[in-house]
Amino acid sequence: MKTTYTLSHPVLPMGTSSKVDLLVTFSAEGGAASARRSLNLGLVIDRSGSMAGAPLKNAIKASHELVERMGPEDSLSIVAYDDTVATMLAPVKVTDKAAIGKALARITAGGCTNLSGGWLKGVDHVKSQLSSERINRVLLLTDGKANTGIQDTGQLIDMARERSSAGIITTTLGFGANFNEDLLIGMANAGEGHFYYIQSPEDAAGVFRIEMEGLGSLVAQNLEVVIKPASTVKVASVLNRYRFAAQGQEVTVGLGDVYATEPRQLAAELSVEAPSVAGPVALATLVFRAQVVVEGRVRELTGEVPILAHLAPAAESAATATDKHVLAQTSRLRIARVKDQAIELADKGDLPSASRRLREVISELSLLLDKASYELSEEVEQLAHYAQRMESRTYDAVIRKELRDQSYQAGTRNRGDLALRGTAGGSADSLEAVSDAGGGIVLECVREGGKLRVHTVSPGHDTSFNVQFPRSAREEGVRYVVEKLETSGDGTFYRVVGDIKRLVVPGQDRPARSQATAPANKGKPTASKVTASSAADLPTTTSVGTGIIIQCVKEGSKLRARVVSDGYDPDLNIRFPRDIREENVLYVVDEIITMANGSSYIACGDIRRLVQ
Repeated sequence: MKTTYTLSHPVLPMGTSSKVDLLVTFSAEGGAASARRSLNLGLVIDRSGSMAGAPLKNAIKASHELVERMGPEDSLSIVAYDDTVATMLAPVKVTDKAAIGKALARITAGGCTNLSGGWLKGVDHVKSQLSSERINRVLLLTDGKANTGIQDTGQLIDMARERSSAGIITTTLGFGANFNEDLLIGMANAGEGHFYYIQSPEDAAGVFRIEMEGLGSLVAQNLEVVIKPASTVKVASVLNRYRFAAQGQEVTVGLGDVYATEPRQLAAELSVEAPSVAGPVALATLVFRAQVVVEGRVRELTGEVPILAHLAPAAESAATATDKHVLAQTSRLRIARVKDQAIELADKGDLPSASRRLREVISELSLLLDKASYELSEEVEQLAHYAQRMESRTYDAVIRKELRDQSYQAGTRNRGDLALRGTAGGSADSLEAVSDAGGGIVLECVREGGKLRVHTVSPGHDTSFNVQFPRSAREEGVRYVVEKLETSGDGTFYRVVGDIKRLVVPGQDRPARSQATAPANKGKPTASKVTASSAADLPTTTSVGTGIIIQCVKEGSKLRARVVSDGYDPDLNIRFPRDIREENVLYVVDEIITMANGSSYIACGDIRRLVQ
């Protein structure tokens, strides 16, 4: 394992106090991983009612692709859960992929979300095959909140920490807009694994690919670093989101695993009381240890790295260029903290203060960093969009998840394809709409790996370049017309110059709108009525869309209807036609209203039978 470090200010002023950022990188020696270690994976899939349709289909499709990436030396178990927990595949070697595929095909959506039961069963299966020479990991997929079984967030996080201490890692994957991101991020952190936000079900395969790339390129496990500062130096803060503990002046940081495809970075801010003598000075010593596999056996790797700087008169120090790479990386980590602060303020209902905090960061970024960076431009654009959403009081669960995911990925990962993910753009509806591009340049907004990107489609321009574009106007599939594009200073992306218009088909031209047209008044919802005499007579659907899922379950001699979509209490009764009730059938209704006293629900609008 290779260890390198860089300081934001390699030359410090002597005889005074100063702060310097330290960036340490742990990577594969020569860029290559050791021989791939065999896998012991437990796949735990949420099959609750809210996963019905596209989410579950895409989760199963992504699981098939995961299996294709595994080999005969690997072990796999599959658990599916709703109210109940079922082992679809007991731990087996991945030799008969067709049989594993058949086990996945038997998974269909059902009722509520016993997340704890499913996860613990997956842990048990991995534990039965546990080996220190293998990678032992549970992959937990869910789109909802735990509403049966153990539901306390703190308890589940503590349990993930306990299992991690026993050698079983937990990676969590959250689908859609209704899961509890604080729970899944907490379990991933405590469980020493990873968290992924799958905003669109189609993103699942890409996320599984990222996870498997890491597991297949493992360099070292359980990397732990002790920062031992000199007597005149203090560790002001650890900027990453890693587990750390201070004992006296020393700070111990747990960095987790190191991959050939993803070097591990440690960033810290050091406070230095420099002596009045010019020349080299030792700021700290890093002592690290990790586990590596050599010839099939686990060995402990240890090492020390002295952190050196140079002291010089203040004028010479000030004239020395700041390392922009270090500044970019540590600024990214500080922005992640601000995003968490904004979420905390927004959760308390103080949206104005949350927005101000984000806009303060935008101002700071414009002063600190080189705007030739597309990543910086995109960061600023997203922060401005989130601030505007808070100011207009349209901050919602999706925006919160994007902010939490971006903060988590920045603080724990070092992959560009996971940075700044999010597809909650704005709307192109307010733009002037034209059907003739004239002499303008045509752009298109597309979804790429969990991100909204804008590219040019006009000839004479590089269609692979990203275009710096207002996030508030990004809308997937929409085309735009702009007057001009200018190339960034580093020649890697475009900036829009002049007005932006929406490109439409002839006949849809119109002037710009000052605001979105108010939605039509739908009127008061009415209780569902059906003429069908059984569930078999209902119209069918294979997609949930914006509907709400109801399931019928047997309680004693009666069939009870309950709402199993997330955000509803499955224990409340619901007014639902009795003639069409059939045990374990899933239904999709247009709307649910809550009785004034909050004691029950009413199903409203059309009712369709969900076919899986």
